[in-house]
Amino acid sequence: MLAEQESKELEEKVSSIKNDQSDLFAAIAKLREAIDSLNTEGRQRLLAAYGVVNENFQKLFVQLFGGGKAYLKFTDETDPLQAGLDIFASPPGKKLQNLNLLSGGEQALTALSLIFAVFLTNPAPICVLDEVDAPLDDANVTRFCNLLSELTKITSTRFIIVTHHALTMSKMN
Repeated sequence: MLAEQESKELEEKVSSIKNDQSDLFAAIAKLREAIDSLNTEGRQRLLAAYGVVNENFQKLFVQLFGGGKAYLKFTDETDPLQAGLDIFASPPGKKLQNLNLLSGGEQALTALSLIFAVFLTNPAPICVLDEVDAPLDDANVTRFCNLLSELTKITSTRFIIVTHHALTMSKMN
């Protein structure tokens, strides 16, 4: 006797669930569209920043090493948002190789080139460097200090350097 009433209740429940389902499908579609839009914009911004950073990196590398060649490359060119970044460097007199194959001092100078390349794209008012000159010899410390002097002229950044290297202490203000 209650079958007709239960049938109506179940039909209303099914109708409500179908409405909720269509709302969920619409929300999912809207979210996917927003994610695609964000990914597209993110790729564009990443590629633009990558171009500037790579250009700065190449210039700073040559300046710190007194020659040579270096560049950055995505590990997966098809999707830069998911890709890693490889660093290739060729100090003067050496063949082009991955960062891992360089000596400790060469790795430090290459890393400094990359850090300052990123830094130049969006300078901060203050930068603290903690014993970054430790693995460097005197000639490379001189190049490093000269680069810092140039960066203070180009940007309005104040650099605080923690060091035990006497040459760095004598060259910095």
